[in-house]
Amino acid sequence: MATLEQQRAQHAWSKAKDGIDRHGKDYVNDAKGLPALIMNSGLMQVMAFLHAKNGRHEVLAQHLRDWLAIQCGTPREFEPFMQALLTSEDGLKVQSITAEAFAWLKWLRQMASAGAGGQ
Repeated sequence: MATLEQQRAQHAWSKAKDGIDRHGKDYVNDAKGLPALIMNSGLMQVMAFLHAKNGRHEVLAQHLRDWLAIQCGTPREFEPFMQALLTSEDGLKVQSITAEAFAWLKWLRQMASAGAGGQ
């Protein structure tokens, strides 16, 4: 059975390949910058920003929401995802979801760079 780190890596690899196939180097750059955005603004604000920007930004948000749905049980779609976090009365759960986002994004950054092969 795969460890949690292996699961994160496998999922990030498949999403990185999809993102690169669809958006090339822009996806790689966005993936690299996303952890800093979340650190500075918070997960909910960044997810709203990505959704509003649409295009490749929404693809990246969908990839992250997909992992969080698998690992944390959050909804995959934008509005239910936001509602789940906005109405959560458990601050520790929101912190846990954010921590899981960072853990997955660590892998996505590496896998996107590797998948781009120097693009």
